[in-house]
Amino acid sequence: MDYNKLVSVTGMGGLFELISSKADGGIVRSLEDKSTKFVSNRLHSFSHLESIEIYTQTDNVNLVDVFEAMKASKEKMPESGADAKAIRAYFEKVYPDMDFERVYGSDMKKMIKWFDILTKNNIEIKLSETPAEDAAADHAVEKKTTTASKTSAPKTAAVKNAPPKKINSPRKMA
Repeated sequence: MDYNKLVSVTGMGGLFELISSKADGGIVRSLEDKSTKFVSNRLHSFSHLESIEIYTQTDNVNLVDVFEAMKASKEKMPESGADAKAIRAYFEKVYPDMDFERVYGSDMKKMIKWFDILTKNNIEIKLSETPAEDAAADHAVEKKTTTASKTSAPKTAAVKNAPPKKINSPRKMA
């Protein structure tokens, strides 16, 4: 299971693997009890773990950075049900740059619970691509798009310069 397939679902505790997405929701598998179910996006929102960022004193950091600090730390991790002061004290030692005014206690509890779930499931915590790979991929796509648009430019220009169609209004019946 890859880290980039993991999501958090609002209103549902824990983490889920996104198996398939549809226009009206997604099929997810719980990492805790391995149950599979359809989740409607009318009732719930999905957040990919890769896209979650944490406020710090300087710039926002990806959740992966906090998880890596937690993994490297020798501090004893509090239980997910511990009081807010103990959890905050833990993060002050593990990730002191965190902006504790904007990161709520409930968010820190989620991070502890999620880290516990990830370690129990032996999931490697890493982003799918590095920014350098993203830039190279974007450049390759841009180059292909530029080449394609040069070959099809006359067709698009003709369509853009076509006069607008006149819409006939309904006749009044006397």
